[in-house]
Amino acid sequence: MERKNFRNSRKNTYSNNSTNNSEYSPGEKAPTGSEKQYERIQNIGSVITGNKNNKIYCLTIIGQIEGHTYLPEENKTTKYEHIIPELVAIEEDPKIKGLLILLNTVGGDIEAGLAIAELIAGMSKPTVSMVIGGGHSIGVPLAVCTDKSFIAKTATMVIHPVRTTGTTLGTPQSFEYLRQMQERIANFVVENSKISKKRFYELCMNTKELDMDIGTVVEGQQAVKEGIIDECGTLTDALKYLYRNQK
Repeated sequence: MERKNFRNSRKNTYSNNSTNNSEYSPGEKAPTGSEKQYERIQNIGSVITGNKNNKIYCLTIIGQIEGHTYLPEENKTTKYEHIIPELVAIEEDPKIKGLLILLNTVGGDIEAGLAIAELIAGMSKPTVSMVIGGGHSIGVPLAVCTDKSFIAKTATMVIHPVRTTGTTLGTPQSFEYLRQMQERIANFVVENSKISKKRFYELCMNTKELDMDIGTVVEGQQAVKEGIIDECGTLTDALKYLYRNQK
């Protein structure tokens, strides 16, 4: 999807989830409900399920989380400027009773990822995350920011220290900034999961597992055992939790 087309297509997305027929020329057929769902999936990777007054919003966080600069067009990305308005709309829509987040991400921009995670953690509606494939790097805070977290048995999560790209000044201030950023991530994960801070840093600083990096790869059952994720489960388990805990 081209970036220039997104904002035009999003105009119809937030207008009470309905289509304004006046936007179509005489004789032009307005899209049906199923067509609008397909358009939503194409444009922003989300779908609304359930009946008219009892809806579950499914949001996908995939690929690389894009920050303040555009990534190359061939990269699959999740853009925070798309996700944040979606979260506001979900919180304000009385017909949406819960949020399901499906994660398959390699990580990405730390500030963008934490911004999304903080918003989700502060929502009043029931929220569930499910890691499928991978929830790596800044995907870890996104996986634990919900009321309940699930992970597929075959999914993995890479936990590692903060990385930076580009020019870095070799000054104490630069390293202190990285330390503070790592501390923010650790605090958020610890506050929103069952893992201890000491154990989280042990996984981050592990030098015996990855060939050319520092960190740890945890699979589904291990992520639960470590206290990062609540349960191994399936899509059905995640949806059942949302339906049981609707307000």
